[in-house]
Amino acid sequence: MYSRIYLRLEPIGLELVAGALQQAGHEVQLLDLQTFGHADYFRLLDRWRPDAVGFSLNYLANIPEVIDLAKATRLRLPECFVFAGGHSASFTAREILEHAAGAIDAVVRGEGEASAPRLLAAAARDRSTLHELAGVSTPAGDGPAPALLASLDGVQPARELLAKRKAYFIGVLDPCASIEFTRGCPWDCVFCSAWTFYGRSYRKVTPVKAAEDLATVRERGVFIVDDVAFIDPDHGYAIAEEVERRGIRKQYYLETRGDVLVRNQEVFRYWRRLGLQYMFLGLEAIDEDGLKAFRKRTTLDKSFEALEIARSLGVTVAVNIIADPSWDERRFAVVREWALSVPEIVHLTVQTPYPGTETWRTESRTLTTRDYRLFDVQHAVLPTRMPLGRFYRELVRTQQVLNRKHLGWAALRATLGIAARHLAHGQTNFVRMLWKFDGVYDPARLLADHELECRYSIRPPEPAMGEGAGLVQLYVHRPASAASR
Repeated sequence: MYSRIYLRLEPIGLELVAGALQQAGHEVQLLDLQTFGHADYFRLLDRWRPDAVGFSLNYLANIPEVIDLAKATRLRLPECFVFAGGHSASFTAREILEHAAGAIDAVVRGEGEASAPRLLAAAARDRSTLHELAGVSTPAGDGPAPALLASLDGVQPARELLAKRKAYFIGVLDPCASIEFTRGCPWDCVFCSAWTFYGRSYRKVTPVKAAEDLATVRERGVFIVDDVAFIDPDHGYAIAEEVERRGIRKQYYLETRGDVLVRNQEVFRYWRRLGLQYMFLGLEAIDEDGLKAFRKRTTLDKSFEALEIARSLGVTVAVNIIADPSWDERRFAVVREWALSVPEIVHLTVQTPYPGTETWRTESRTLTTRDYRLFDVQHAVLPTRMPLGRFYRELVRTQQVLNRKHLGWAALRATLGIAARHLAHGQTNFVRMLWKFDGVYDPARLLADHELECRYSIRPPEPAMGEGAGLVQLYVHRPASAASR
């Protein structure tokens, strides 16, 4: 739902896998179903008749759509090798294969840049042994855990393969490309699966390589997609110096933690001079109990200090607060009052246990729905204290604060010059988003989504076999050493 209004991001993960496949000698085409329809996909299949089709499954809510597309692909091209990968696919590989009932030959778990070329090379020889490959699952079984990439410098994203690049934006950065400087997160928040996916490793693109990649980006807006930007200030400085030396001028959006901003504020100040304009801070809670429950490993004072620093930098800040299903009217009212009192963009997401997170091991047995499509951090999939319809009314009423403060005519008046320049260049994403809120965030519509027919049901986790077993099962990758954790 969030992507229907505020952003549409360049699928850089898919571009990186495409780049790796090109390096391996394959002819590759990309079709982004954010910007194209199913009819376009089937026309491409019929015209090109590829030997293999790979689906990116970063989001749990897309699993039913991809399964149906895979089944339709199998009917059109019976001999085509069909595989899937991505963040969510890595944690749900076995159930995806079961839902697909033979339409998907393999699922790549973990990072795809190394695994996808190995998989296609092996599939060309003998498909019966693919389940023996590291990081690969097939109907015949699961291969060993995937290893992390030794270096992030080896693959260049195949940006040239994406059509409709002007469709990608985030807020006023319209159009906006994406770039990756680091991968992984050393923290272990209970609601997040980045640390389980990457084994709590943290790897960095070398500064020269990062600047070279940035120099190839045509768009003026750039989203730095790192889970937490500039954890290592020396690395952030080194990239900034390379960017400044090359005379690269962009407008940047990034995500980071409040305590990282407080600790490394000088590197953020440097990037402000280079064009940093927008920042997302995952506060998650406005009380100490909430921070402890999410295991943020920071304090409320640090969070509020980070907001003050961001304001002093002149950076526009968006923050996220996680709404717990146990909230009542009073709790929503407190959050609304706080959201109205601060200048930042405040958005609410709903506490959602995802496969790969610690909350999936502790909360998922109480799921009120098993429909993948509702696992989008906007629907409540756990029991709510209030009746569900009332919970959605309070949720949307609180999200309306963002709409009143930062969208519609208020936003247009504040950004009239920016909007005019966008329109003059044929960019309409930002202007169109200003009036979309009420058409997307509707309590009745949210409630009605729970009545949709569920053809594919998510499978709850298996009971842990012993003390600590659940936590071990969270890890997807095999760390190179104990120190890498």
